[in-house]
Amino acid sequence: MGAGGSCWAGWARGPLFRYGEWAPAASSTIWIEADRPCTAEVRCADGAGGSVRTFQIAGHHYALVPVTGLAPGSTTAYEVLLDGVCVWPLPGTAFPPSTITTPAVAAAGRPAPGLRLTFGSCRQAAPPAGRHGPHGPDALDTLAARLAADPDEVRPDVLLLLGDQVYADQLSQETRQWLAARRDLREPPGAQVGDYEEYTRLYYESWLDPEIRWLLSTVPSLQIFDDHDVVDDWNTSAAWLAEMRATPWWPERVLSGLMSYWVYQHLGNLSPAELAADPLYEAVRATPDGTDALRAFAAAADADPSSVRWSYRRDFGRSRLLMVDTRAARVLAEDGRAMLDPAEQQWLRDNALAGRGGYDHLLIGSSLPWLMPPLIHDAETWNAALCRGERGPRWARIGEDLRRRSDLEHWAAFPASFAALSDLIEEVGTGPRAPATVCVLSGDVHHAYVAEPRIPSTARVFQLTCSPVHNSIHAAVRWGFRLGWSRTGRWLGRGFSRHGRTGRPPLSWRRTGGPWFGNQLMTLALAGRSARLRLDQAHKARKGQKTARLVTVLDRELTSTAATAATATTAGPGGGTEGAHGPS
Repeated sequence: MGAGGSCWAGWARGPLFRYGEWAPAASSTIWIEADRPCTAEVRCADGAGGSVRTFQIAGHHYALVPVTGLAPGSTTAYEVLLDGVCVWPLPGTAFPPSTITTPAVAAAGRPAPGLRLTFGSCRQAAPPAGRHGPHGPDALDTLAARLAADPDEVRPDVLLLLGDQVYADQLSQETRQWLAARRDLREPPGAQVGDYEEYTRLYYESWLDPEIRWLLSTVPSLQIFDDHDVVDDWNTSAAWLAEMRATPWWPERVLSGLMSYWVYQHLGNLSPAELAADPLYEAVRATPDGTDALRAFAAAADADPSSVRWSYRRDFGRSRLLMVDTRAARVLAEDGRAMLDPAEQQWLRDNALAGRGGYDHLLIGSSLPWLMPPLIHDAETWNAALCRGERGPRWARIGEDLRRRSDLEHWAAFPASFAALSDLIEEVGTGPRAPATVCVLSGDVHHAYVAEPRIPSTARVFQLTCSPVHNSIHAAVRWGFRLGWSRTGRWLGRGFSRHGRTGRPPLSWRRTGGPWFGNQLMTLALAGRSARLRLDQAHKARKGQKTARLVTVLDRELTSTAATAATATTAGPGGGTEGAHGPS
């Protein structure tokens, strides 16, 4: 595959444009995987660049190349060299050059540069060319094809991937065949990944898709895990975790999941300065083989989730993003269940309030939605009450079974955490130093919607949910989500509340857009104190055309006082403002 001759013909994965600095001293990082130890180098057309020696994990060789010397407000093409041999761009490629773009720096008295952020979650790898998969066209693949075909098309400044980047427990036909050639699938964990090498296969399958590979090489991405990156319903309860830890295959699965996440996703979320100060990154790079150091770290993280922080903060001019770990940071004891452990909750609060008045938009990235359809919210709160014994031991057993069967594990299933997040959002969004918007960006639930709480805030507050990028949802589940937003659903939810003695939620909210079903991406465009939201869905190619297309189904101004969910482009099932929930 490499452009420099047969010696690098199988140079592996990448490049991925990961970190892009939004500051006068612009710098970026490019992630690559090579098939042997080497020096990885990035050379830019404008003279910027950088090089670093690869590090080794479980027989694989990686580098996160810091690129310095970039000019603010510039776009420059780059190439990747391994031991001086150019391996990217690929020879004869039809794709445009991969580029690194840095934002302009605002002059004194002028508005800060805007931010165009595209987000979504739940992407199963697209099938190989020539084979149709069960999920329809991939929204990210379709976006990549559109951007590659039109150099004038406006590109996102950042891709925000909100979980389930790979599916360790739901494998493609090709990966199952690869596993079957490696081990007996009749033995646990069966047709699921079992170790680090098998995790690398998932990333190989997902990131070497030609369109995705080009897109990730030229648009910076930020990522966080959700459950399927490890296993469905990961850390749903203490009882679930105890059962999993008793199985012979789980320890290797969770260690490999955390190790591969650190290498393939987490490292690229960090700035060059954060990387330089990271003791694990230093330890891994200081030894010929960093496997043992990373494995020990993953074991400690699994045994004591509070020993590591996967959450992180990024500031883009006057927009702040807080990406929150809603999986590994949980407290699972029934008498003290929390979505975030105390240190993580304090981190979120400190970073939301720090410098308040110095940013115009606060974005909270949570793989799991904060505001859900009212019926589902009430069912999850009721279920949490049952599981902690509010209706006795028999109902507690029923509640645990329902929790696992029905995926009742969102913010509502952690009532104290739901209330704490709601209070924090109201505090941030109130008063003369409030930002223009506070947006919770989420995925997970395989449909898209917009919800707005009724709180006395100065800021406009939104739950923006977009999922899946490439997956599907059963017709019965679609029906359930529609019911969840309906008047009938609200009435049923009140019955759950009475039975569980949970009372009403601490705030009310309503759906102001959706639900939309299909493979889709949301784009949030922020400029000054204005915000605009767009939802694009991937549709099959029209008759006579070869490629899928993106169709805009929502284009809405969020910050106008006259903004409503009903615009000329919001036509679709479920549009409107039904689903008000909570105390009136």
